[in-house]
Amino acid sequence: MEKGKAIQLLEKCILEIEELKKVRFNSPQFTAWKSKTNSLLEKIFGKNSRQLEDFGKIFKHQQAGAIIMIAAQKPAYKIHEIEIQALEEAKALLNSFKEQLIDFGEIEKTQRKFNDVISELERIFDRFYIIARQIEKRHNNRPTLEIIDEYDVQDLLHALLKLFFDDIRREEWTPSYAGGAARMDFLLKNEKIVIEVKKTRKGLTDKQIGDQLLQDIERYKKHSDCDYLICFVYDPEGRIGNPRGLEKDLSKEEDGFRVSVYVRP
Repeated sequence: MEKGKAIQLLEKCILEIEELKKVRFNSPQFTAWKSKTNSLLEKIFGKNSRQLEDFGKIFKHQQAGAIIMIAAQKPAYKIHEIEIQALEEAKALLNSFKEQLIDFGEIEKTQRKFNDVISELERIFDRFYIIARQIEKRHNNRPTLEIIDEYDVQDLLHALLKLFFDDIRREEWTPSYAGGAARMDFLLKNEKIVIEVKKTRKGLTDKQIGDQLLQDIERYKKHSDCDYLICFVYDPEGRIGNPRGLEKDLSKEEDGFRVSVYVRP
């Protein structure tokens, strides 16, 4: 997320606090605001960030205080005073996060790290064909991995991903879409990236590959661990007539969900 956009969205959450003081914490209005603010902080600073943890602590402490007051049979307006105090603390904290972005640019550090991840993946995709050709040339014609179908592509890609990533999960189930569920090829858990693999073959048209990828995109939109879907299409025989066109048509970003398609070589 671009730094200026992040600051703008934080300011919006801060402004909404005054209206929240008029409602209780069990209201749909407060629940929606808290969920939205949590998601925003996670996207800006990261899932395991100190900022996200500090924001959550405010409402944990408020909830504990409310439970004590209920047990002591205190009137409702006293409990609401605790809620208003928690909102004031949240307002101060969110303002401090905004200042961090303005003064220190922490989001830029997060963005650079993400760009490094994408660069590593792109390097694997760009060199995949060369590596696949190289491993076929073994001393004294010893047995090797031949890239014949999608499973072979997955096996070699899995080995290459281990160069850069520690937590690589295979065959995780996706949410149901159009009446059925499927297993994803790779989930990079820490990065919240899913990689879906396709290999062209005789009889599989450009349109069919495009349709399969569109179904994958709709399915992964619902997956809680997927912020970014990468579709790697391995086309060693050059069966796709317009690979750059296919990449351009399907690569997009919508509602915080990003899709990139790589057709190689």
